[in-house]
Amino acid sequence: MSMQDNQKTTDGQAAPQELVRCQIDGGTASLVLDRPRAINALGVAMMDTIDARLHEWRDDPQVERVEIRGEGERGFCAGADVREIRTLVLEDPQQAVDFFTQEYGVNQQIASYPKPVTSYLHGISMGGGLGLALHAGRVLATDDLALAMPEVGIGLFPDVGITWQLAKAPGQTGVWLAMTGTTIDAASARWMGLVHQVEGLGDDAPCAVAEDQPWIDECFTGDDAAQILERLEAHSEPRARECAELVRQKSPWSVCVALEAIRRAGGMSSVDEVLAQDLALARNFVADSDFVEGVRAQLVDKDRNPQWRHARVEDVPRELVLGMFR
Repeated sequence: MSMQDNQKTTDGQAAPQELVRCQIDGGTASLVLDRPRAINALGVAMMDTIDARLHEWRDDPQVERVEIRGEGERGFCAGADVREIRTLVLEDPQQAVDFFTQEYGVNQQIASYPKPVTSYLHGISMGGGLGLALHAGRVLATDDLALAMPEVGIGLFPDVGITWQLAKAPGQTGVWLAMTGTTIDAASARWMGLVHQVEGLGDDAPCAVAEDQPWIDECFTGDDAAQILERLEAHSEPRARECAELVRQKSPWSVCVALEAIRRAGGMSSVDEVLAQDLALARNFVADSDFVEGVRAQLVDKDRNPQWRHARVEDVPRELVLGMFR
């Protein structure tokens, strides 16, 4: 999620070539997201540039390795520019589908790149930005990391292939992250296996998610989101009951799809399969979902009062959830 930045050309339009810096130095090709005022939110033009450079570097003998970074102190990347995508959904849905298709293609390129890819996370690192980072062979982070897949809060679903990693997280912690959109710190991201190394963070650093795992594992079992909420709300641990209140604020439709998506990802054999699932979901979310309303409430009108299609998770028909995967 992000707001548009103010980096403009003299005719008032954003300068795409300035939003992603690409260079080759000593065998290392660098992709640097350079839209710091918007925490490097990924728009259509930026994705075009990233896609083209990755294709170009794949067969370039000058390129031995690739590094992916984000400019600015606030963070690596706030995710896709969902305000821009919302406009596409309203005005030209096929262009929105085209964006997701290209984005997931970039994620697949990174996951299967024939040359070593290293990503460097810092600060806010969320959503579509994690699609660029977490599929790299080496994921490094600084100790100020704030990592999240917050899509259920805007009526979308945890995409960019990240349910592949979340399905492999300890116990049910990946399911918890997908269904809540919670932001976790560097220690938790490392413990969950989402990043490989954290600069400046000792091995004995306290980990909040590890401490919460007992009640997370008790509550986030099964394929029924309503039953998960029932267990959370009845649990003796206050943090479990707080978690239920958090989930109740999200799009019930998205919460149910998130649970189904990560369960299906757990039985898949490759990132490619997960990304194919994400594309099917994206097409259906563009056609009909809570996405337009969620972005309106969070980033357009900013009233923080989304009117979700369903009042509660219990009201979301199972057949509706399953239909989103077709």
